[in-house]
Amino acid sequence: MTAPRLLFEEIEIDLGLDEPADQGALRARVAARLAVPAEELPAIELKKRAIDARGGRVRFHLTLAPHDPSAPALGEPLPREVDREGRVIVVGDGPAGLFCAYELARRGIGCIVLDRGKAVQPRRRDLKGLTQHGVVDPDSNYCFGEGGAGTYSDGKLYTRSHKRGDVRDVLELLHVYGAPAEILVDARPHIGSNKLPKVISAMRERLTELGVSFRFGARVVRIERRPTGAVRSVILADGSEIAGEAVVLATGHSARDVYELLDDAGVRLIGKGFALGVRIEHPQALINGIQYGKHRDHPKLPNAAYRVAHTEEQRGVFSFCMCPGGFIVPAATELDGLVVNGMSLSRRDSPYANSGLVVSIETEDLERAGYRGPLAGIAYQRAIERAAKLAGGGSLRAPATRAADFVKGRASSSTPATSYQPGLFATDLRSVLDSGGIGLSARLARALSLFEKRMRGYASEEAVLVGVESRTSSPVRVPRDPASLESPDMPGLYPTGEGAGYAGGIVSAALDGIRVARAIAAVLTPAGS
Repeated sequence: MTAPRLLFEEIEIDLGLDEPADQGALRARVAARLAVPAEELPAIELKKRAIDARGGRVRFHLTLAPHDPSAPALGEPLPREVDREGRVIVVGDGPAGLFCAYELARRGIGCIVLDRGKAVQPRRRDLKGLTQHGVVDPDSNYCFGEGGAGTYSDGKLYTRSHKRGDVRDVLELLHVYGAPAEILVDARPHIGSNKLPKVISAMRERLTELGVSFRFGARVVRIERRPTGAVRSVILADGSEIAGEAVVLATGHSARDVYELLDDAGVRLIGKGFALGVRIEHPQALINGIQYGKHRDHPKLPNAAYRVAHTEEQRGVFSFCMCPGGFIVPAATELDGLVVNGMSLSRRDSPYANSGLVVSIETEDLERAGYRGPLAGIAYQRAIERAAKLAGGGSLRAPATRAADFVKGRASSSTPATSYQPGLFATDLRSVLDSGGIGLSARLARALSLFEKRMRGYASEEAVLVGVESRTSSPVRVPRDPASLESPDMPGLYPTGEGAGYAGGIVSAALDGIRVARAIAAVLTPAGS
């Protein structure tokens, strides 16, 4: 008897909400599509799953392919025991730094990973103090600590960065270390802030077993050079010095002091565009109704997500980091500023939906407003964050305006119920958004009016704008050679990830960390080889 013929590479099918999705039903659908008996089909597997709600007809869109029994095991190649010298210093234990360390370990190259924050468990206690008591620890918060900003702010894995590397490799590794298998097939994969910390710590524990070193509470304050100008070592806040042959700078988009120390060290910085705005929060039931219509309560459907975008006066106004069934959280890293972000747990079952709603800002906007130099964007962010803190009335209470009031150009006298634990202060967010000298509020208001026409209820009294969402991406790029990925101003320094301006989100940062590790491996030979 001959083996089943390979009749297709991939095939896409749509399933109604009440159609069966078991293996037999899927095989029957594929067989019907190909006009062959089901018994002639090879084993099939699900490659991608998405929800298509266009035109009011909600359905699942599946991509199926023949099962490949010869495919390598998930997560290969495996990391191996490394030389214990720690020849590479990785500054920052977010996705860029962690995946850089992992890729180096695959090649037998040892490193020491430094992070100014704390490991996931003690970091969790600091977040409780931040959320419930308004206590900001500048080194341990939603931005700094093991796993980086994404660890406790949702764990979204959706990316458009497929040209930057092997996205599948990153997803497989996360699954191998504890993330649910659904991330390998979901079109918009998500882990959740309750599960991602365990995945991150499992990766760190495995690397530690193989000889990689991790040090928390280790804030870098200076980089020392050799007489040749190349990197020699880093100096920590406690005065200790750690030498290495290469330094990977993967400190994330909120480590503003790192840009300053680079500027002092003669490393060139370039200002770049970014986006700033608010968090908009709705009852999740409202968003479900907008997106799913009559199917809003169907048991097979998760809480709905959305994406909106509009160009206003040549500047984008768009949703960012949308969190269905989520929470708004305080993400400040400085004592005199207020920043908000969004997160969801794995089940995404909060009664609220929130999303960043931000306006793009270009370097010429900053110059017209009087902000100049490579750190202009940081100065502008700080101005808005300080205005938000003042407008909130103290502590971490956030200034807020109902969307309907914002569109009409008036302050709110009250705010709806919210997921933001420190609380909201009803006011006029226009004055906060425009306090930095760039007219953001008019663009945002006009875009909101348009979004309301597309999605009835989006800018209603039930929706509230919460300020401010200012840490969408780095406003600075640290130049690097396109081939070697080294800083042209300091050989041996590798600017990496989101903080250096080369990524945006967990997966793209991880991909950049892997790419940098491979560049380092090309010039460093593992000890003993």
